[in-house]
Amino acid sequence: MIEKTVSYEERGPVAWLTLNRPQALNSFTREMHQHLWDAFDQAEANPLIRAMVITGAGRGFCAGADLSEFDFAEGPQLIERADPGPVIDQAFNPTTRRLQQLRMPTVAAVNGVAAGAGASFVMACDIAIASPQASFIQAFSKIGLIPDAGSSWFLVERLGLARAMALAMTGDKLMAQQAKEWGLIWDVSEDVHGAALQMAQRLAAMPTQALIATRKLLREAGQRSLNQQLDTERDTQSALGKTHDYMEGVSAFLQKRPPQFTGH
Repeated sequence: MIEKTVSYEERGPVAWLTLNRPQALNSFTREMHQHLWDAFDQAEANPLIRAMVITGAGRGFCAGADLSEFDFAEGPQLIERADPGPVIDQAFNPTTRRLQQLRMPTVAAVNGVAAGAGASFVMACDIAIASPQASFIQAFSKIGLIPDAGSSWFLVERLGLARAMALAMTGDKLMAQQAKEWGLIWDVSEDVHGAALQMAQRLAAMPTQALIATRKLLREAGQRSLNQQLDTERDTQSALGKTHDYMEGVSAFLQKRPPQFTGH
């Protein structure tokens, strides 16, 4: 396994990605984004991979952006050099979008603190499982910025406006158990890696195209009226009705046997 800022391995049908800058709580550099995209490409290129787990090395999941990459040196054009907009546009936003577009379901195994864009990253995954020691921090207000990489959208969607507003403004720490109770994540487990792998293996044995279509429908539901969503459901069902896994699922149900889904 090549020692990169993101390590990649395959555990049967599951791609296992580890953010691998533990000395910096896995905070993102531009290089790390690129290594993450390379890992996404590697997983998508292998037709046997049907689910993905993303976790962090060491005691943290991801502390957001590595501020040491920002140029705050005194001198000409300081404002332009310190502008966070370009790295958001060129690195963080593409990462969030890639997570939404992967052809397989994703599980975040949150092994420690997820701060700033690290918390956004968790919410961009399909399912999140955290260790009891994990925490989520909207750290942006502490440095005069706003939630980015999708957090301003995900927070309101998951928590409602009142909780989202207070978390974003105060930058207070939200511990894993409360994050579960509030609906930010799916579950909390002492064995976060084992629980995430079990979930990913379960998803990998399911009809992959239906799972990804479900992701798309649920993510986009807020953009449509009920009538529009009903039409989209109809069209999506019609498309899935042409898949092997639909035929297999119905046949298995009628024959009272376990289905053998292939992801096609």
